[in-house]
Amino acid sequence: MFKIKVTPRFGHIDGLRHVNNTVVADWFEIGRNEIFRFFTPDLDLSYEKWKLIMVRTEFDFVGQMYFGIDVEIRTYVIKIGNSSFTVGHEAWQEGELKAKGKAVIVHYDFIEKKSKPIPEEIKNKLKEHILKE
Repeated sequence: MFKIKVTPRFGHIDGLRHVNNTVVADWFEIGRNEIFRFFTPDLDLSYEKWKLIMVRTEFDFVGQMYFGIDVEIRTYVIKIGNSSFTVGHEAWQEGELKAKGKAVIVHYDFIEKKSKPIPEEIKNKLKEHILKE
């Protein structure tokens, strides 16, 4: 499991004085960076080097998050297939789960426009971060 801390900014807050629901998708994406590095170590986003495409994402909001209190984003692997894998995400504030979600990501060749099997060495790295739901 990977863990990062994010600090809600003033611009993340909505009229109800809590973190806007659109912010969580960005935080979960930041949380996936270490997994992205398994495929593209330098995170080079050039068309020829990037190897992943997200095909599904979903979020559940469990509680409200507030300005001025750090949020811990936890990222882990739920499932590994032949050419795709599912990542789980959680957002925790003050020791309480506030949001959770999943993303299905495919190992993809943008030049050939098709999915590719995940190499075994990368599958092994992903397996090190599996956490059962």
